[in-house]
Amino acid sequence: MRTSLLMQLKKINTALPGLLFGMILFGIICQAAGFFLVEDKADYSKGLWIGVLTGIFMAFHMAISINSAVERDVKGAQAAATRQNIIRYLVVVIILGILMITRVGNPLAAFAGIMGLKISAYLQPLLRKLSRPKEKNKMESVKTE
Repeated sequence: MRTSLLMQLKKINTALPGLLFGMILFGIICQAAGFFLVEDKADYSKGLWIGVLTGIFMAFHMAISINSAVERDVKGAQAAATRQNIIRYLVVVIILGILMITRVGNPLAAFAGIMGLKISAYLQPLLRKLSRPKEKNKMESVKTE
């Protein structure tokens, strides 16, 4: 089951599984830090995980948008990419606005969760590099047998 989900994510975009893993890991680290640093832990947790889920939505939307844009000509791809970027950022503004108005969760924690997408994107080459030696060792042991 897990490998089929991983393969489906890789079909959408090869970077997507690592990006999602990094975002969830970032959310867990922020949750642990918030346990010690914030007074209203429930508000912080709700905001953080709303932000992480928003970042996950953004990652999926971005991957699908990129796949759609590369199938178009240059002008069509630029217009489609711009339109999809605007949609993504409007969703972020709406979600943060709802959090500020309703106080369902902490909007700053939600922003931190959304920034997990950026952190994960920057750390993805490092995470990929750290996971490669294990794959190489497996391949070498298979070759020698």
